Amino acid sequence: MTKYEMLYILDASLSDEAKDGIIKKIEDLVSSNGGAVEKTDRWGVKKLQYPINYKSEGFYVLTTFEAEKTLVVELERIIGITDGIIRRMITKI
Repeated sequence: MTKYEMLYILDASLSDEAKDGIIKKIEDLVSSNGGAVEKTDRWGVKKLQYPINYKSEGFYVLTTFEAEKTLVVELERIIGITDGIIRRMITKI
């Protein structure tokens, strides 16, 4: 398995329960498909470099995990259709 980092930005106006639900959904998706989540760092609300969808702040989350390439493709697809996620980036370590 390959090690990856995923940085994603959640809508800052979401409730804490909604943010926790999205983070848990992503961790469960990795775990249930044969991957392993090493750690999840919640960086909190930060100002965006430029407005995205008329929003100037976002809640940043960094997740480090191990997975196969097929899981990364599926993760990109699921995150792309999940409401509340503004941007995401997955990189191989």
